[in-house]
Amino acid sequence: MDLGIAGRTAIVCASSRGLGKACAHALAQAGARVVVNGRNEAALQATAQEIAEDTGAEIIPVVADISTPQGQKALLSAAPEPDILVNNNGGPPRKDFRELDRAAMVDGVIMNMVTPIELIQAVIDPMVKRKFGRIVNITSASVKRPLTGLDLSSGARAGLTAFLSGVARQVAASNVTINNILPGAFDTDRLRSGLKGAADAQGIAIDEIAARRMAEIPSGRFGDPDEFGKACAFLCSAHAGYITGQNLLIDGGAFHGTF
Repeated sequence: MDLGIAGRTAIVCASSRGLGKACAHALAQAGARVVVNGRNEAALQATAQEIAEDTGAEIIPVVADISTPQGQKALLSAAPEPDILVNNNGGPPRKDFRELDRAAMVDGVIMNMVTPIELIQAVIDPMVKRKFGRIVNITSASVKRPLTGLDLSSGARAGLTAFLSGVARQVAASNVTINNILPGAFDTDRLRSGLKGAADAQGIAIDEIAARRMAEIPSGRFGDPDEFGKACAFLCSAHAGYITGQNLLIDGGAFHGTF
């Protein structure tokens, strides 16, 4: 399917690896010019080169911490008026909520709520003026199914979801959409790191931990980042203009609910 976004400019935050990288790759495959971002310069440059060689698209790497004003300025200097924005950012580490102090809670809210809102504020009016804009926020399945120890991340991302629900309706008539993708367990470095930590703590093999985790997922496997990226690209496409203010849960059926 031709997604109708060839020649469009996209910013994909935190895209040197994992789900962000998969989204950047899928958008580049669709013909978009893509700004990729990360804090590790070597990893980011490798990703930019890989995507450019595979797709032939123009890929612009920007090394920056997007949770800072300086990082956001650097990102937007590379693409002041993007047609597509994919918000993504790391979350606070797993921790019992009793151990969270005020500084940690403020940092978590900045990372997973304030930062994407600030970036949307910076890009949305030009999108409205051009009558085209696609904004996708990568949140988490924990917005619907809270996970112990990730309360701060869940709360901040849920706050982002609620904040943007009304915003999405304000700009829909201008062909600007805002949607959220809620990933479950995807086979990324972050997931593997978590599995290793659990395996080490229990003194068992990582394959056994992985098998137990997959057994809890109705599809019987972890998600492939490539399929996540393609879902994101569709929401960014010219064909998705009637989809806005929605939360797309991609978790292999792990969340047991009708709505």
